[in-house]
Amino acid sequence: MSGLHLSRRRTLLGLGAALAAPVLLRGQSVWAATARPLVLPALDHGRREGGRRVFDLTVARGQTEFFSGHATDTVGINAPFLGPVLAAKAGDALRMNVTNALTEPTALHWHGLHLPAAADGGPHQPIAAGAIWSPEFTLKQKAGNFWFHAHHHRFTGAHVWSGLAGMIRVDDDEEAALPLPRTYGEDDFTLILQDRSFDAAYQMPYTVDMHARMAGLQGDRMLVNGQIAPFLETAAPRIRLRILNGANGTVYRLHFADGRRFHQIASDGGLLAAPVALTDALMAPGERADYLLELHDGETALLRAELFGAESPFAGSNGVRDFMEIRPRGARPPAPALPVHLAEMAPVAKQTGETRTLALAMTGAGLMGDFTINGAQFDHQRIDFAVPMGAVETWVFENNTQMLHPMHIHDVQFRIIARNGQPPARREAGLKDVVLTSPGEKVELRLAFNDYADPIMPYMFHCHILEHEDAGMMGQFTVV
Repeated sequence: MSGLHLSRRRTLLGLGAALAAPVLLRGQSVWAATARPLVLPALDHGRREGGRRVFDLTVARGQTEFFSGHATDTVGINAPFLGPVLAAKAGDALRMNVTNALTEPTALHWHGLHLPAAADGGPHQPIAAGAIWSPEFTLKQKAGNFWFHAHHHRFTGAHVWSGLAGMIRVDDDEEAALPLPRTYGEDDFTLILQDRSFDAAYQMPYTVDMHARMAGLQGDRMLVNGQIAPFLETAAPRIRLRILNGANGTVYRLHFADGRRFHQIASDGGLLAAPVALTDALMAPGERADYLLELHDGETALLRAELFGAESPFAGSNGVRDFMEIRPRGARPPAPALPVHLAEMAPVAKQTGETRTLALAMTGAGLMGDFTINGAQFDHQRIDFAVPMGAVETWVFENNTQMLHPMHIHDVQFRIIARNGQPPARREAGLKDVVLTSPGEKVELRLAFNDYADPIMPYMFHCHILEHEDAGMMGQFTVV
């Protein structure tokens, strides 16, 4: 059955289902007239100083030509829009020198990294206008793709929409020993996928009406690394796409126009145990994944997405949009067979601590209330609970709304142990820090809190639909 004839609920609950590619709603492809070569974010290895790898990051206003000859006001990190890819190795001692050159406060959160609460970059670490924040921590991660983005309370959505986000690439010896593409810009490509809307003056105002508050702010122009309709040329027979859904509020069902198969090899927190063959992949805001794509046949691959907002999934999808073309430079012999085994995946840790149910709800009737977790909206002064250090807990997100909620937990990577009592799909069985919950769904997670106790400074858990987060669907906990 065609994806256009499936309800949104069936599409979202069948996370691993292979669906036929829907037809493009806007007719002919835009590439022939407007396409430009894809530009990758700068790869920044930092500098060595006193045994640390130091990154110097400046948050500042700039202008970006999304449309040729027309300047759009944006905000970026060491660039007019978005930021670099910070490249480091597991075990590195880091210092992040973040200069806020804006005229307003902001915050910069190291999404997915395990680090002390005081270095996390959430709402409790604001950076005043003109100030420099220099957190130091050690990379306690396996190889993977993480990111950094604005996280100033009530302004997260506006700041990310304007451009405050970038990627973090962590390497380690386990990943380096595998026969995988990893040459940046040749067979290994970082793609930050977003959507934005522009007005008649080619600006992208952040305007949150009631629909955007409920569904998350969504745009009708698709961006890859801040570009509209780019194309990527490569001579490699197999490429690696390190993809971040950096949208404010849009869930993407990624697929290729010709229905070709690809393989997922990593999720939020690093490599999967083995490659997973897919013809489509659902990615919620905040999620990352690595995909391998075969190009030896020389045929162009058009990356598309079926779009879903956070509003009721019974309403149907918001259509299909094109992200980018991938153009091989001629046919080539196939790449060697994929490795059967990727990484050692430790068994899910045995529970030793609490089971916590976190009920996602709205006040009032229908879709017009306030967002809550366990009946309460976020309060900057309230710690919702304390987790004993060393505990292995089970958290259950119970979605009692008619909306989608991708839930993110700071501090630790978790494992999904069940969706409505069923084991997770193979592509979700690795390390995660964002989990998409559908209406009426209960998702059980296992989390281990092995270090970084702080009785005062909290970590956050929240919906990564940024308009939901800013509207109160967020809580905080300490590790003691």
